[in-house]
Amino acid sequence: MNFVWAHGKLAMLLIPLLLLLVLELHQANAGSCNFFQGSWVPDSSYPLYNYTACPFIQKEFNCLKNGRPDQMYLKYRWQPLDCQLARFDGREFMQKFKGKSVMFVGDSLSLNQWQSLICMLYTSVGRTKYNETRVGDVSIFTFMDFGVKIMLDRNVYLVDVVMEKTGRILNLDSIEGGKLWKGLDVIIFNTWHWWNRRGEGQPWDYIRVGNQTFKDMDRMVAFEMALNTWAKWVDDNIDPAKTTVFFQGISPSHYNGTDWNEPTAKSCVRQKEPVVGSRYPAGLPPALTVLKRVLNTIKKPVKLLDITNLSLLRKDGHPSIYGLGAATGGMDCSHWCLPGVPDTWNLLLYNLLIL
Repeated sequence: MNFVWAHGKLAMLLIPLLLLLVLELHQANAGSCNFFQGSWVPDSSYPLYNYTACPFIQKEFNCLKNGRPDQMYLKYRWQPLDCQLARFDGREFMQKFKGKSVMFVGDSLSLNQWQSLICMLYTSVGRTKYNETRVGDVSIFTFMDFGVKIMLDRNVYLVDVVMEKTGRILNLDSIEGGKLWKGLDVIIFNTWHWWNRRGEGQPWDYIRVGNQTFKDMDRMVAFEMALNTWAKWVDDNIDPAKTTVFFQGISPSHYNGTDWNEPTAKSCVRQKEPVVGSRYPAGLPPALTVLKRVLNTIKKPVKLLDITNLSLLRKDGHPSIYGLGAATGGMDCSHWCLPGVPDTWNLLLYNLLIL
């Protein structure tokens, strides 16, 4: 009896130590692993939710409901080269952020990711009370049982567009919209897709820098100036003890098959599987280099949710003709189907926030 008791007591002492060791090893692995370098692998347990179980997906992202016939694009999981991602646990997320607010700030790619996270949480926690409201440009989805707010501020440039007598001014030095971003717990920023808009789709008439006004300028230069204004706002206004800041990265488009070594493909239409391997044949977009350069100047901690490379590999993940153009033959190779690639963006966000 004494022998058994002694060994049993020893086991009781060792088990917590072993668990602590496993946890430390896991955290060390997560800390040293680059989540953003890897490849897409087939996984029959995907997608993370069924589109029929999430009534909040907007028409332009709801590819299956719009008639997309193939479904293999739903059956891929992102696999980092040197570690494993923890599977998304909506209840753990809710407990971690109980009573807190998460805001996405940016264009329709932020809308894409915002709706994805709402679906991932809503389908994870079962039937739960929720409330949808809109205050100005901010959409607020509140999970009432947890007090968790998942918010979206549609702000395509981050810097301000103001109306004056001469017309609409894109002010690269002004960021009055930042008043909405203070005091939040997590913010995920994004801007890029509108910077090359021209013609009727361009929502400004002039660009202002300091006291100078221009009819136009190099868009990449303007993009970097705006990011520098945003970076200064972060340094001046963010308290890292209260708020965790991410930048979403550059979400790519797929309109030219030459970029993925398929010259006969004129767009993402009828693309049914990812690019094989870990590198995109055409390389990374110059905008990502600009973004990283600006992020390196910020004194406050900002984490890059570096979704560019993994999204470049997903030429199959866009709505193509199964978005808003489902009835008219329109084509969208910029946004993403839901369920789909933005769920992986949020899985990465979850791993960076929770672990």
